[in-house]
Amino acid sequence: MKKVLVIGKNSYIGNSFIQYIDQLGYKEFRIDKMSGRDKEWERYDFTGYDVILHLAGIAHRRETKENAEEYYKVNRDLAVNIAEKARESHVRQFIYMSTAAVYGSKVNVITKDTIPHPDTHYGKSKLEAEQRIIDLHRDDFKVAIVRPPMVYGPGCKGNFQRLVKLAKITPI
Repeated sequence: MKKVLVIGKNSYIGNSFIQYIDQLGYKEFRIDKMSGRDKEWERYDFTGYDVILHLAGIAHRRETKENAEEYYKVNRDLAVNIAEKARESHVRQFIYMSTAAVYGSKVNVITKDTIPHPDTHYGKSKLEAEQRIIDLHRDDFKVAIVRPPMVYGPGCKGNFQRLVKLAKITPI
């Protein structure tokens, strides 16, 4: 049985992932979830998990000078601290949900050769987390970074709803 821990208890992606696995009827997965916001993860024993899927983070907030540091505390520091604990606990794989925002807002086409150049605290904090988490990679601790350009689906918050609204009110 594969044991998976989803960090981001209320995340759209985490809940969708769990629902997808359930719909497929996979019985060989045990999936637990917890919040990354409180300090519960610090007391939680990661030993025995095969995979940690880290989805906790700040997104879809208007960036201000006042909340800039929060992006780095949550999107970078929290993710790195959890990854370090996962490695120390002998978890075999850590999957970090990053973002295509690490490439910046001026990039139109992303290829394997596109160099990240974030221009928001959101993108910068995610890229800094990626760089530190990749440094933790070992033969016995695999790291995967996922950079989705957009997340969408039924009930999903975020930019997709803006695109749907735009599509409904424009003639294009």
